[in-house]
Amino acid sequence: MKYWERGALRVSENRKYLKNGDTPFFWLGDTAWLLLQQSSGEDARIYLKNRADKGFNVIQAVLINSLPGEEANSLTTVNCDVTSAKFWKHCDEVISIAEELGIYMGLLPSWGSIVKYGMLNTGSAAQYADFLYQRYKDRPNIIWILGGDILGTDGLDFYREFGRLLKEKMPDKLIAYHPFGRTASSMWFQQDEWLDINMFQSGHRRYDQPALGRWDDNSAKEEFFGEDNWKYVDRDLRCVPVKPTLDGEPSYEQILQGLHDPSQPYWQAWDVRRYAYWSVFQGAAGHTYGDNAIQQFYTGEQPGKYGVKETWRESIHHEGSCHMKHLKDLMTSVDFTEGRPAEELLLSGQGKMYERISVFAGEDFIFCYDYLGKEFTLDLTGYAGKRLYAYWLDPVSGVYSYFGDMTGKEAVTVEPVTRFSGHNDWVLVLKNH
Repeated sequence: MKYWERGALRVSENRKYLKNGDTPFFWLGDTAWLLLQQSSGEDARIYLKNRADKGFNVIQAVLINSLPGEEANSLTTVNCDVTSAKFWKHCDEVISIAEELGIYMGLLPSWGSIVKYGMLNTGSAAQYADFLYQRYKDRPNIIWILGGDILGTDGLDFYREFGRLLKEKMPDKLIAYHPFGRTASSMWFQQDEWLDINMFQSGHRRYDQPALGRWDDNSAKEEFFGEDNWKYVDRDLRCVPVKPTLDGEPSYEQILQGLHDPSQPYWQAWDVRRYAYWSVFQGAAGHTYGDNAIQQFYTGEQPGKYGVKETWRESIHHEGSCHMKHLKDLMTSVDFTEGRPAEELLLSGQGKMYERISVFAGEDFIFCYDYLGKEFTLDLTGYAGKRLYAYWLDPVSGVYSYFGDMTGKEAVTVEPVTRFSGHNDWVLVLKNH
C-alpha cells in the first residue's frame, strides 16, 4: 500500500511528527536537486527504483534551477529551458514514476537564487502558483519545499506570498522551506500558517570550519553548531507553535569537508549515519540523506562541483545510502511519534561532540546511538515492570545481536564490542520483543 492510500500526509496530533491518516510517516529523504534537469526518463526510473528499494520515501528535487539567458547559479553549471513544454512533460513523467514506486517528490518550485536576484518575485508569484496548482493539484505524492539554499531575508515577501498562495490553492499538500547553510526555516517563518514542516541545513562543515571566507559563509553570524545537528532539532522544537523539523541538508556522503578545498578529506558513510541518528533521536520527524554526485546528478559530461569523483550511476551504490533504511526500520518498529529525546536517562558516559550519546525513548523502548562505541550507564527505574530485551544494532548491516534481559534492573552499564574494520558506532536497543 502506498503511503497516501492511508490518507493525505499531515502533521501529527502532538505537532512534532507526520502521519498518513493514523499511520506514522517517517521521512527518509534523498537529495537529487538536479534530477529533473539532468536525467532521462530511463535514468530517473533507475535512480528512483534504487531509492525505493532502500526505503527512501521523499526525493528533494528542483523544478526551476535557472532561467534562459541567465547564468546558472552556484548549484550547477547546467542550464535547462524551463519555458519548453518538453521540460514540463519530463517533470510529469518523473513524478509519475515516483508515484508508481510509492515515493513523495519534495519539489522546490525554484532554487533560491532565482528569487534572491528578482527573477521570480511577488509580481509573478500568483501566476506561478496557479501554474503549479493546475499542473499538480491532483498528484498525491507532492510535498512543496520553498527556498533552496537561501536566507529567508533574501526573499521574505515573496516566500510569504507564495507560501500563502500554495496553501490556499492546495491545502492538502504540506509545505516546508529549505534554508541557507547553518540556518533553519524557523528563524523567519515559524509563525506563518502555510509552513507545515521546519527544515534546517546543518551543512557540510566540520567543528573547526565556522568561517572559510567563501560564498557559503553565514554572514548573519548565526550560532554555529558545527557538526552538532541535533542542536537545531532541540532549538526548533522549543519554538511556538511547535512544528515538525528535520535536517534537510546535512553533510553529503563523498563531498569535501567544507566544500571548497580539494586538500580536505571527504565525508564518509559513518559521518552520514551520525547526522541521521543524532537528529532523529533528538526528535526530528525524519532525515534527508545526500550524496555529492547524486545531489548534482553528475553524469561526467558536465563540470562537477565540490570534488565529485564518481557519476550518479556509480554513487547510487555508496554504502551510506544503504544504511539509512536501518534507522527508518528501527523507528517504525515502535510508535516513534510518542517517543522523546531522553538524555536524562544517562547516568554516566555522556560527552561532547563525537563523544555524545543520543537517547530516544518511549513507554516501552529505549534507543541509544553511541558513535565511538564507548561505555555508558542507563537509568531504568522508570521502566519497572516493563519487559526489556537488550540488543546491539549494527547500523551498517542492520543486524540485531541479542545480549540480555534487562527486565527489573534499576540500571545497566553497557559497552559495545570493538569493530575491527570501519567505524565503531553502534545502537543500543532495549524493547519488549
